[in-house]
Amino acid sequence: MKRERTVVILTIVLAAMLVFAPFLPNWTMFLFTVALCYGIVVLGMMLLIRTGLVSFGHGLYYCLGAYAAGTLEPLFGITELAVMLGSAVAICAGVSAILALLLRRYRDIFFAMLSLAFSMILYGLLVKTSSLGSTDGFNVTVKTMLGVHIAGTAYERYLIFAVTALIAWVCAVLIHRYLNSHRGRLAEAIRDNELRVEYMGASVANTIHLNYVMSAILAGLGGALMAVSVGHIDPEMAYWTTSGEFVFISILSGTGSVLAPFLGATIFESIRSFAYEYSPNTWQMALGAAMLLVIMFLPGGLWSLFRRSGRSAM
Repeated sequence: MKRERTVVILTIVLAAMLVFAPFLPNWTMFLFTVALCYGIVVLGMMLLIRTGLVSFGHGLYYCLGAYAAGTLEPLFGITELAVMLGSAVAICAGVSAILALLLRRYRDIFFAMLSLAFSMILYGLLVKTSSLGSTDGFNVTVKTMLGVHIAGTAYERYLIFAVTALIAWVCAVLIHRYLNSHRGRLAEAIRDNELRVEYMGASVANTIHLNYVMSAILAGLGGALMAVSVGHIDPEMAYWTTSGEFVFISILSGTGSVLAPFLGATIFESIRSFAYEYSPNTWQMALGAAMLLVIMFLPGGLWSLFRRSGRSAM
């Protein structure tokens, strides 16, 4: 019953967003689009955290997905959204499948630092590549969506938002199903007692490998959608501060539900936007204060508020 309730809530939220979005100011629609992109990435982070792993290098796939989508036009003249997103997924899946062979052997700080190292390698390569704009990056253009021309139309912004929301819904539902499957439960068992899982005959390495690849695909998808939404990409997407933002949102939101990453991402982006607007020189302090309050009073993240209210109702 609880599983179906989550899917119902996701569907209601999606429907509400699609219905009311056209009546929102452009800046609000853009804020929600960015939050959804971040939420998809953090949804992937949640898979690793539930396995007991924290990645400080998920900016690698976030950036890789963005560049995989963005380079299709200058290299091949492709500006179809579906192809751009498919390219991001395929490349991130391939790269993560290879890197996971090494990363799945490490735990704790070693896993975190090694993942960070790979992300910074990509950052360094992009900064030195003048053909891709070096530190300035380059603009990304989407002209067609399933063959329909959308560039420059009045409904372009809404269509990009709607596609992002639909993809976020699909990702959330699929991950929700996965987490409640045998393999998904196995990830939590690995976090609690890895040795016991091995004695039970399950493969810890294969489970971590699968979760890492799935997490990378979600990060790449989020990066590609961000590139399409913003219309510009640069190497900063692979920098350690970007990966740190994903960790920040993961801590802020908690891992109790697939809804949590999107809640945390929306709050994070709202705080950052308003803090930067009214205090451009000290906006980081507002984010730091929010994080401090969550750590002190809600160690399980913001989603723990809903879990507590659920228990009270029972």
